[in-house]
Parts: sequence; structure tokens; C-alpha cells
Amino acid sequence: MRDFANHVEVRRAISPAAATTDNSAYVSQIIDLAGFSQLVFAILIGALADADATFAVLVEHGDQANLSDAAAVSDSQLTGSEADAGFTFADDNKVRKIGYVGSKRYVRLTVTPANNTGNIFLAAVAILSGSRHSPTASQSA
Repeated sequence: MRDFANHVEVRRAISPAAATTDNSAYVSQIIDLAGFSQLVFAILIGALADADATFAVLVEHGDQANLSDAAAVSDSQLTGSEADAGFTFADDNKVRKIGYVGSKRYVRLTVTPANNTGNIFLAAVAILSGSRHSPTASQSA
């Protein structure tokens, strides 16, 4: 059987929103990994209007539900690198991904623009797998 849908759960990380024209960080929802052992963030890049903007990616994790204990995830606990997940003004309409293999329960993603004066459209989803209970829910928060 080639079923994939019952083995993953997709959650909102960064909601699509109106374009922004400054260097405000995009901070994802806190993703609770309870019941799952695998996580990958997919960053959906839309139109990028600025001609010299760059976008840095940071993944943080912790044990507190509000991530008051947030710490940057070490490279050894990521699949892919934050540098490779980052992008520039030239990456219109592309997708980046970065995986988390650490042991903390809560994880979040931050995308921070620099030199941005043009419009940015982006969103992100968290894809969870390795569920302790299969099949996974058909829809989640």
C-alpha cells in the first residue's frame, strides 16, 4: 500500500499573510511533537520584491509549552542546515525545508529578513511523522 497521508500530520507554522515591507521576523507557531518522532518545516516562498534582501532561518526548541526555555537547535539535531533553508530576493516562488531530529518536545521556526524594503510573501507548514498512533488525525491545528 502506498499510503502516505495516514502517516503524517501537517500543521500551520507561519500563516499566509499580507506582504510586509520591513525586517520584522516571521515566527512560527510552537509545534508540539507529543506523539511524533519526526518533524520537517517547509517554507513556502512567494514573490520577493526587494532587490537585495536576505532571509535567515533559525530553529529553536525547548521543554516548556511556551518555549520560555527556547534555545537554538545545534546543527547535529537538524537535517539540512539553517543556511541552506535561508534564501535571498532571487528565490521567488521556491520552497525550502529543514528537519528537526532533536529530543525536545516543542519546536519553532523563525525567518528573519535583512535589507528588506519590498514586499515579502511567505508561509510555512510543519510536517510531523513517526506517529506513535496510526493513522494520524485527518486534520489538526
